[in-house]
Amino acid sequence: MQGKFMRSEKFPSSEPAQPQTRNELQVWVREQLKMPAALEASLLTAIDAVFSRHERLWQESKHEAIQALSAGFADKMARVQTELSAKDATVSSISRYFEALVADLTDKSHRDPKTKLMNFGRFTEQLESFLALEQRGRWCAVGLVDITGFKWYNDALGHAIGDRIIERVAALLREQVRSDDLLAQERIGHTAPDRIGPRSQDLHARFGGDEFCFLIPDLAECHQAHAVGERFREAVERYDWTQEDQRLAAQPVRVDVGVVCLWLGRVADRRFIARRLSADLIQRADKLMYEAKGERANHIHLVRARLENGVVVDVKNEDPSGGAVEESRT
Repeated sequence: MQGKFMRSEKFPSSEPAQPQTRNELQVWVREQLKMPAALEASLLTAIDAVFSRHERLWQESKHEAIQALSAGFADKMARVQTELSAKDATVSSISRYFEALVADLTDKSHRDPKTKLMNFGRFTEQLESFLALEQRGRWCAVGLVDITGFKWYNDALGHAIGDRIIERVAALLREQVRSDDLLAQERIGHTAPDRIGPRSQDLHARFGGDEFCFLIPDLAECHQAHAVGERFREAVERYDWTQEDQRLAAQPVRVDVGVVCLWLGRVADRRFIARRLSADLIQRADKLMYEAKGERANHIHLVRARLENGVVVDVKNEDPSGGAVEESRT
């Protein structure tokens, strides 16, 4: 009403203001038309009928508009409902479905698609977490495995055979694990996915190309790391490679292994340098692997190491925890 008066003051007019509502229209009819009471009542009833009809039509059109907007979703919702009904889904099963979906997508982002082993990015994350948090055990080992002369297989036999060799070596490494080893995946039921599980578990991954890497997190003695590497090497050497291609009889596949065995010591010494330490161990294992290539009589090179003031040093004796030790910095 205030707005109406303001407009009237700005634009004065002798004509009465036009009614804006149903009540204003009733007052306007009484004051302007001066009709007999019966006729006035009939007119107001007719006006009410028109108002009601238009209001009903407006409500129907609004409902149709909402239906049109939601029509695109109806088919999708119907298909989902059909699938859920077919599986007799409950709220809990739907929750489990989405949890499994997220877990599957997460697993795929952590896994090398060709070999199904853990990819190198995830491996380094796990290695860093282990070095920063693990307080159990005496030794751990980080190793790299490389297919000997792999370029020859690709060039002479073709990339398809090269891919089959990579996949088979990955499968052989997967088979040659201890009873509580873990390959390229976290065990279901871990409460902390960024930590090594409640039992020490080996982690294996594809480093890239024809190279693989592994972590053995809990060793009582360093020589056990060499035994693990030797088991991997022998598994590849014993395999009948003619099953992959008859031409491999002339040059069976072999691997070279480099292993760094680290004395764990105190977790406080590792916690704040875990990333650098992880990179250093992988680099050292890589160097040892290439040194192993130069000695055809021995395809495994292993060194013992420990931390000293945040620096990795080689250990030349069997007692890295105390006493005088012969060591060299590399």
